[in-house]
Amino acid sequence: MQPLTSKEMSYISDSLSNEDLLMKQSAHLAAISQHPQVRQVFTQLVQRHQQHHQHLMQELQNHQTVAPSQLQ
Repeated sequence: MQPLTSKEMSYISDSLSNEDLLMKQSAHLAAISQHPQVRQVFTQLVQRHQQHHQHLMQELQNHQTVAPSQLQ
């Protein structure tokens, strides 16, 4: 496995921030929605964005063992 480039790390960092924001927005919209079906859609979106966030974090953890060699 090759180390991530700084551009890739920046992209992943931006993606994590975006997923976090989308989770918060979806959760807020689910909380204020009065229509059960709309609430369900936003709840599903929260779960989907949590999965995306977890996947990105797993990828970072997979590359963590390679990262120190990149700094030296």
